[in-house]
Amino acid sequence: MKHALLALSLLLFAACRDSKGAGQNEKRVESGSSTGSAAATAGSGSAESSDEANADETAGQGSGSAYVPAEFKSGMAKWRDCGVYVDGQPVGFLTFGELPIALKPVFVEDEVSVNKPPGCPECPDRKKSSMRYYRFLDLMAAYGIDVKKVKMIHVLAPKASQTIAATGHDLQTPLAKDFMFRFGGLVGGKPLPHTPEGFGNQETPDKLVSVMIYINRKPPTITPDGLILDGVEQMGVPYYGEPVRGGIRIYLDDKLATMVKRQELDVKLATQLPDGSFQWPLQAFLASKGVDTSKVVEGWVIRDDKRTERIPWAELSKMSFTADSQGKGHIALGDKKIIANSLALHTRTVKDDELPVIRPDEVW
Repeated sequence: MKHALLALSLLLFAACRDSKGAGQNEKRVESGSSTGSAAATAGSGSAESSDEANADETAGQGSGSAYVPAEFKSGMAKWRDCGVYVDGQPVGFLTFGELPIALKPVFVEDEVSVNKPPGCPECPDRKKSSMRYYRFLDLMAAYGIDVKKVKMIHVLAPKASQTIAATGHDLQTPLAKDFMFRFGGLVGGKPLPHTPEGFGNQETPDKLVSVMIYINRKPPTITPDGLILDGVEQMGVPYYGEPVRGGIRIYLDDKLATMVKRQELDVKLATQLPDGSFQWPLQAFLASKGVDTSKVVEGWVIRDDKRTERIPWAELSKMSFTADSQGKGHIALGDKKIIANSLALHTRTVKDDELPVIRPDEVW
């Protein structure tokens, strides 16, 4: 009897010890490189991914113009504008109309299904097509970045633990040429990433919200909980803070120079018009933001994701602009009230054959 009681006590002690130890496992952490990607995969179970997909599908049903993508709910609205940051500083945004002039597309051949005419069983149900993509390598080159100096690139996903990470070494492998993005609306809409199999940390999210490139600064680590830098979770852009959102962006030679935000405009620089509205001289505004326009020769109005008007700097520099107090995402330039969603200034004349060419089959 004593032996039986002793054996039972030992069994209970061992079970209790195991249950306590099971709760003390440390969290696995993935480095942002091509090694150790299993940790991030383990941190994003299939059930959770399925829930996100269902939420996306449900959110889009019958909602019309009120539809808000799932990734922009619960605090993700701050990522609505897909910015490109280098060592924490914004240099541009991934919208079709604001891409650098030097960035050229890559057309990838594919087969797509087509509707067969009724009563024509011999008619083909597929056709050859090509999709417009852009390489991340070419994007960095267009911003003047030497890829050989890049430590890491993070293509941030709506769920930070699924962020694509590629080291400088990854970017110099043959697979890097297939590391690309495209736009959901072909020549408009949200940017969508494409990651070749076996590249970087092998994450393949279907959406992206930001691109972060690290050259001189330490990249954060990707964990199942998100981006961690020196033990601190990064809720915004590392080394910057809240991501840039809204405003009318102004570029100088394809790099972000400043932004017009109505609530931040200095009324002291403005002239009040007879109708009570205010207008600001463009050149004085740019000077107040530290933008050097001494070598600018022309500016381009970007409206509805297209470069619509070329204006010589001699004319543009004399223009004033008005900004709607309701924040409608544009300014109106000059007496003709030219609507601009953004402006691109250049220190050289942009040739016609450098402008983006939209194919007829890309217009919906």
